[in-house]
This record gives sequence, structure tokens and C-alpha cells, in this order.
Amino acid sequence: MMFAAAGSLVATAGAADISTRDVTALLFKASRAAPPDLSGMNLSRLDLADLDFKAANLANADLFGADLTRADLVKADLRGARLDRATITAARFDGADMTGVSLLSPNMFSTLEVVRHEIASFAGANMAGAVIIGRFDFVSFRGADLTGAVFGSRDPRSPLKRVVMVACDFQHADLRNADLQWNVAKYAKFQDADVRGANFANANLMAANFSRANVAGSDFTGAVLDGAKFEGAQGLEAAKGLTSAILGTR
Repeated sequence: MMFAAAGSLVATAGAADISTRDVTALLFKASRAAPPDLSGMNLSRLDLADLDFKAANLANADLFGADLTRADLVKADLRGARLDRATITAARFDGADMTGVSLLSPNMFSTLEVVRHEIASFAGANMAGAVIIGRFDFVSFRGADLTGAVFGSRDPRSPLKRVVMVACDFQHADLRNADLQWNVAKYAKFQDADVRGANFANANLMAANFSRANVAGSDFTGAVLDGAKFEGAQGLEAAKGLTSAILGTR
């Protein structure tokens, strides 16, 4: 199979290695005590909606364009997997190992409107080093490990530079050294999060809540912080750009 470089949405080459029927049969026979092994498989564009993956091993799997609507991927092994353009409406990735996952422009909702019961969840997931692009309004990353994650493309040739995550829940998350520059995170919840060394430069953080968060070494240069809260935050004196942050809307 052929994977696209980070920031690119070039389609995978070739058909899936296995059919939807075969995946369903494999999952039916499996259990969480003996999870199925789908590691490294090309599952691109398959209809996998409503399936319980029973903590499957999907490490390095290609799920480009797959339909994962309402899929249960709780505690699945998705290390290095590709979820670009996948439909993840109401999917659950809670506690999954998504280290180094590629999550570029997934389909989040069945319409252009944000529907609360269709919001995917990544609570407690390990997403260290993940590359994330798209619109993630109201999504829960509560307690997730997002150390070194890149939100948005850093390829100057790519039009996909910003991530929109209005009112996202990052409470208790680990965002050390994550790159969130230029993104829109208005009303986002960062309470009790560890954002040491994170890059928020030029991000829209209007009314975001950093109460009790550790912001030491974080870069807020040029960020919109109108209405943002930092009550009880640690490391304020070691954060960059707070005094020069733009107060206003963008």
C-alpha cells in the first residue's frame, strides 16, 4: 500500500486487503481478551460502521476513507494508523493507542452542522506525535496524551494549515510540546492540562480556559486571548508572548 506524506490527502493505491464481511466475521469471533489482529492491513474505504473492534490490533493499518460511524475503537491499537478522510461520526477512540496516527480531514458529522450526539471521543487516548487536521468542534480529548502532536499542516504549500476546535475539551490532557499555532480553539477547555512548551502562537484562544494548567514555556505570541482564563495557572512567568498577545477577536 502507499501512504501519503503528512499534510497530503493523496488517495491510497489499490483495493482493500479484506472485505467488510470478512472484517465483521473476524470481529464476531474475537473477544477483548483475545483481540483480532488487523495490523498493517489496507482497510481503506470499507464500510465498518457500527462495528465493535474489541480492542483490535490496527497498528499501521490504512483506514483512508473508511466509514467508522459509531464504531467502538475503545482501547484499540492504532499506532501509526492512517485515518485520513475517514468518517468518524460518533466513533469512540477512548483509551486507544493512537501514537503517531494520521488524522487528516476526517468526516465528523452527517451534515454541515455540529450535532452533539455525533461528536467523536478521544478521551484518554495516547495520541503522542499525531498529525491532526480538520474541524473538531466540541470533541473530547480529555485526559489524552497529545505530547508533540501537530495540529495543522506545517507544509507551506498546503492549504490545510488551520485546525478548528471550538469548545474542545482538553481538560487534564498532556499537550507538552504540541504545535497548535494559527489554530482556532475558542472556548476550549484546558483546565488542569499540561501545556508546557506548547506552541499557541497566533492561535485564536478567545474565552479559552487555562485555569490550573501548567503553561511554563508555552508560546502565546500573537494569540487572541480576549476573555481567556488563567486562574491558578502554573508557570505564567515562564510563558512566552502573554504580554504581547492580541486582545480581540479573529
